[in-house]
Amino acid sequence: MNDYYEPPAKQKSGFVYVIAVFLLLGVGYVLGMMSSGMRYPILKEPEFKQLNTTYAKILSDYLEGAEPADLINGAAQGMVASLKDPYSHYLVGEEGKAYTQSYEAEFFGIGANMRQEDGAFLITSVIKDTPAERAGLLEGDKLLAVDGVEVTGKPFNELLGLVRGEEGSSVTLRIQRASEDEPLEMTMQRAAIPVYTVTSERLEGGIGHVTISRFAHNTDEEFKAELEKLQKEGPLQGLLLDMRSNPGGLLNSTLEIANILVPKGRKVLDVVYKNERQTVSFVSKQKEEWSIPIVVLVNGQSASASEVMAAALKESAGAEVVGETTYGKGVVQAFRAFPDGSVLSITEAQWKTPGGTWINEVGVAPDYEVALPEYASIRPLATGSELKRGSYGDNVVTLQIMLRELGYGELSSEGIFDEETEAALKAFQTAEKLEATGELDDKTGYRLLQLLKEKLDREDTQLQKGMELLLTTP
Repeated sequence: MNDYYEPPAKQKSGFVYVIAVFLLLGVGYVLGMMSSGMRYPILKEPEFKQLNTTYAKILSDYLEGAEPADLINGAAQGMVASLKDPYSHYLVGEEGKAYTQSYEAEFFGIGANMRQEDGAFLITSVIKDTPAERAGLLEGDKLLAVDGVEVTGKPFNELLGLVRGEEGSSVTLRIQRASEDEPLEMTMQRAAIPVYTVTSERLEGGIGHVTISRFAHNTDEEFKAELEKLQKEGPLQGLLLDMRSNPGGLLNSTLEIANILVPKGRKVLDVVYKNERQTVSFVSKQKEEWSIPIVVLVNGQSASASEVMAAALKESAGAEVVGETTYGKGVVQAFRAFPDGSVLSITEAQWKTPGGTWINEVGVAPDYEVALPEYASIRPLATGSELKRGSYGDNVVTLQIMLRELGYGELSSEGIFDEETEAALKAFQTAEKLEATGELDDKTGYRLLQLLKEKLDREDTQLQKGMELLLTTP
């Protein structure tokens, strides 16, 4: 058996109690400091004293005064900026909210598309069954003010901030309609406006052309809906998956689409974390076999999640890739939203293709390298560009290329707005029933861009190659 011995109790002096209390206080203090150090590791850094001193000094003595929140957010932005990582950001308040909303399936607004022309905003289209349509807003209306705030000349992002808002809140637009002498005022209730990231069309030979503009929360559901719509029209003989200029987005929706197109059990990608402490492999969970041939279209602006999809389809599903080598963003960001809307987004991992290739700063190479016509890559004319005889520079070069491609003479591309350029521009304006001033304004620039887009749709060499491959597939 075990013996247990308990010595007789002795009376303790008051001094001993005092020592004990101080020891307990000391231990508590040390434990508290250790706990703070674990919860707030920044406190352990010698430079933290400098940060704290700077913060206190600014609050106490800066001549113009400062807000604590602005200082702290500025410090957070500075920390992230010091990483020198183009993909890591700390976005404050409204900027953070805009970042998270960009991945949502909807936003709260009025449902009207706009463009800027000569400093003014014109309605280009109204979405069906939205507050804008119900209020009677029409294509061509000129927006003058939002809730009494004049908008002419304001940046487009600032206009969006005025028009969008809380669901159910009211917004009043003042517009000028060409058929009316006086401005009109329209009040409407903001409502949920869906954001679509997937579109489709049926091409000759039973080819389904599906375009994914980015990967947001509902992109996989949209993709399924577009496929179902195409298949209801008749059996598909091929899928042309167009991800040109798709900047990427959310990995979850990317994986859900891969689960449809990549054979079950085949790898989609590996995500490798810092110091290779963890590698997460994603494999397809396909439920129904996909047997339709796939061709993927990509270009130099296809990045991130679109590169994941292109590589997975190429290496695990036997798809052929057409176009240009992709952007080369092979790193993964995770973001955290704070209660005030601010967002911390930092690079946490890198990824490799099913075949084990790292694509960061390298990209995914196409099976068929196909370039678009040269005019497809010209730099667009900025809103507000006003060019006339005697002007010179890059904008004039762009204008001359546009006019030449649309059949208005063999203009030089030297960037000098000469008599020949003026004559060509007048001829274009006359043909398009615009005021034939021989000078470029926003209205003329917009029409030039529209016609060039239509021309590119007809002369899309990458799409044509994709169609050729699918139509000749046995």
